[in-house]
This record gives sequence, C-alpha cells and structure tokens, in this order.
Amino acid sequence: MRLKRSFFARDSIVVARDLLGCFLVRDFGNKKVERKKITEVEAYGGEEDKASHARFGRTKRNQVMWETPGLVYVYFVYGMYWMFNIVTAKKGKAQAVLIRSLEGIKGPGRVGRWLLVDKSFYGEDLISSKRIWIEKGSIPKGAKITKTPRIGVSYAKEWAKKKWRFVLG
Repeated sequence: MRLKRSFFARDSIVVARDLLGCFLVRDFGNKKVERKKITEVEAYGGEEDKASHARFGRTKRNQVMWETPGLVYVYFVYGMYWMFNIVTAKKGKAQAVLIRSLEGIKGPGRVGRWLLVDKSFYGEDLISSKRIWIEKGSIPKGAKITKTPRIGVSYAKEWAKKKWRFVLG
C-alpha cells in the first residue's frame, strides 16, 4: 500500500524513524519494478537546523523543501552522486529526510545510482508518481533501531551532535 501525504506531513524526525522498514519502489519501465526496504535515514529540520540545506533560506536548489510534504528533493554532490530526499512536515517548514541506505545498498550515493535518479526527479510527487513511490512496510520482530548523530555535517557544530540518523539493524 502506497503511503499517503499525511504520512509525510509530520516532523522529519518522526517520518525518518517511521520510514525504516518501508519499501522504496522504483518502476524502471519495461515492466521492471523493484522494491527495496529502507534501512537507514537522516532527518533534517527547518531553517534553524545548521546541517540543513534550508539554513541559508530559499534558493533555486532547495526551494522544494518548503513545498508539499511527499515531494522528492534531489541534489547533486561531488560531481557524481544524486542524493534522494523526501520533503516532510507542513508546507512552509523546509524539512526533509535523506534516504541513506536500502536493503543491500549502503550509502546515499549508491541509493541514488540504484534509483537512476537525476534532476528530473526534483519535485516528483511520491503520492502520484508512476516511476517512484514508498509503500508501507514493517520492522522485523527483534530488529533493533539505532539512533546516531548525522554523518558528514561536522560544520553544523551542536546540530551535528543531534541523533537524527536512524539505522535498522
């Protein structure tokens, strides 16, 4: 069952935790549809979060973060990787969740490569998209969820220490 907009219209920390165990579904065309369980995520707060792209206000790159929850926010890093994020919270709040790993795929750059995402996915609506969406899942009995500080955001000082990274193990 595809997740509804109300699932994403909550605080990024809550959405991030609840995405663990859900399935990221990609329709590659030619009847090739693949589902991968979400195993690692990171939450990013609004403009006050010094690790968030929203910290400097609206730009052409991050504008979608202020839009409707459930939209895709992709951006290109290191000249080679597309990072896949989902806009959360209420419209105007600029929150998002980065998908860091899927079952069998470790690292956000590899997730973007597996998904074959590019700039055309910017603003894609996960609620109605025919090429990418998220389905309800579950956390296996006995599985452990670990909370850790986010990765690669040491520049954000006290915000880097927040345990907003969730790993399903």
